[in-house]
Amino acid sequence: MSKVYFIKNSESDYKKLGKDALDILKTVVEETGHSFEKEVPIKVHFGEKGNKTFIPAECYDEIINYLKEEDINTSYIESNVLYRGSRTTTKAHIETAKSHGFTQIPIIIADGDIGTEYDEIEINKEYIKKCKIGKRYGDFKQFIVMSHFKGHNSAGFGGSLKQLAMGFAARSGKLEQHSGISPVVDADKCISCGICIEKCDFDAIEMIDTAVIDEDKCIGCAGCIAVCPEGAIRNTWGGANFLEKISEYAYGASKNKDIIYITFVHNITKDCDCIGRSMEPITENIGILAGKDPVSLDAACLDLVQKSSGEKLFEKGRVSLEHAEKIGLGSMEYELIEIE
Repeated sequence: MSKVYFIKNSESDYKKLGKDALDILKTVVEETGHSFEKEVPIKVHFGEKGNKTFIPAECYDEIINYLKEEDINTSYIESNVLYRGSRTTTKAHIETAKSHGFTQIPIIIADGDIGTEYDEIEINKEYIKKCKIGKRYGDFKQFIVMSHFKGHNSAGFGGSLKQLAMGFAARSGKLEQHSGISPVVDADKCISCGICIEKCDFDAIEMIDTAVIDEDKCIGCAGCIAVCPEGAIRNTWGGANFLEKISEYAYGASKNKDIIYITFVHNITKDCDCIGRSMEPITENIGILAGKDPVSLDAACLDLVQKSSGEKLFEKGRVSLEHAEKIGLGSMEYELIEIE
């Protein structure tokens, strides 16, 4: 059974929420005997352009200042998204982050300019043998993974597991979780410009009236999705065992890493912060939770949201928790310790 620390906060005061984040971080550090390395990145989600309910930059100020006072170098770290949006390439991703106020510290986009730089982390689990994790994540031993608990159409909910699985994965790793197959070309959109062929390092694309991807040669890096000027190349989003693959990628992302997890259970929307439009919260703010076990932390967040709403919100995601426990990532049983 893992310990999960909890500070109630139903207010919409982000400065207060940032202070609570620091208080709960200090609690985890003290209770677990955690000792920070000299360089500790903060894993966050910057929010898609047009989204209004992502956790704002000011909520991280107190922790950033604390790390600086302790002479710990820090930065924001993320990876590029799989779909075409405002965070598909490093340049656009950083521009979006800065426009959303994330300017306090440097930003690292871990998987390179178009999401094709990664290390393979061997895990040999049921669905995934090797995880494709953004290369720059390999430069660090420790992270503070800060998540926003909210709904997600495919995953049920987004929390610590998804922040590890999708957030640490390179674009090819995201593709593997969602579909496990090569991207597809929409012939009606393709203008036969050849940019995808020039960018493919594996000679997996040829032009036969329109671009055609050879599935035998394609390694699923999904770089072609990023460079296509017409959005004619896409993944299918229809892969089997997506919920279990999230757990296995989370296992790979956290393998041999020392991580403190902090989750904001605020602005709880039906869909993810990747949705580029304004959304309304579907239940009240609850507070902030933290610990060193991402499975128990997500389980506690899910239980609190369901108790608060009186509904079985996001229940689909419990499959990921069960599989995560099965493969040894953490425990669904937890002791909830409320901090006054």
